[in-house]
Amino acid sequence: MAEVTVHNMPSVFVMDTQMPESMVNDLNDYLDEYVEDKNKKSLADTLVGQIAQGEQLLMDNDDPRVKEYTNFVCSLGADYINFFAQNTGLNLKAPKAVAVDETWSVHSYEGDYNPIHDHGTKTIMGISTTGWTKVPQQILDQPIAGSPTYSLYNSSGDCDGYIAFQYGRNEIMNSDRLRPPQSFVIQPEVGKMLVFPSWLQHMVYPFKGEGERRTVASNLNCWDMQEQPTEIENEVKNDDVD
Repeated sequence: MAEVTVHNMPSVFVMDTQMPESMVNDLNDYLDEYVEDKNKKSLADTLVGQIAQGEQLLMDNDDPRVKEYTNFVCSLGADYINFFAQNTGLNLKAPKAVAVDETWSVHSYEGDYNPIHDHGTKTIMGISTTGWTKVPQQILDQPIAGSPTYSLYNSSGDCDGYIAFQYGRNEIMNSDRLRPPQSFVIQPEVGKMLVFPSWLQHMVYPFKGEGERRTVASNLNCWDMQEQPTEIENEVKNDDVD
């Protein structure tokens, strides 16, 4: 074989990390209490999630049990921007500020699902995060996507409760046309956190059986520090990107 150089053309980056156990516990303590609060704020009329058995709730970023989480995701947002710049060679021109816009929880039960969608932010550059604080055992017991035992044939249910990302055309002839896959699924795990650009379309498959699939998600506004938007400058704390 001749010596060759391969030019990779990255399409999208999804960061995968782990929340500290103490953070997961604090979020669950907050949400266990909040779901019983008669003044809780439902987002059922603003989110596309088909959550008939559970609910979707706006969280209080100022609650001490949520504060560690918001600081954590702002830091991850800064890391994401740095990684993007380093791995694409694109010049982002100025240091970026990152601030949490909204944080919400999704409490899913059997049959609940989220159709394909993306997220919106107040700034053109936006980052979204999603993480899990509760996952039913039957989802955890399923094979990991891409493993030898993973299959979608014969009604296997192997992707039940998984999150799926799509960022281009996906056709049955992709491999014959030497076209890399442009979608992938990720198995939820307690404490797992994903970070991705807000434009990236994704969906969540329903699952069968007992238990709650509890998700905490956020949207992050990102802007040039020299041009801080007045509409968000006082909302939440910032995290600088070098």
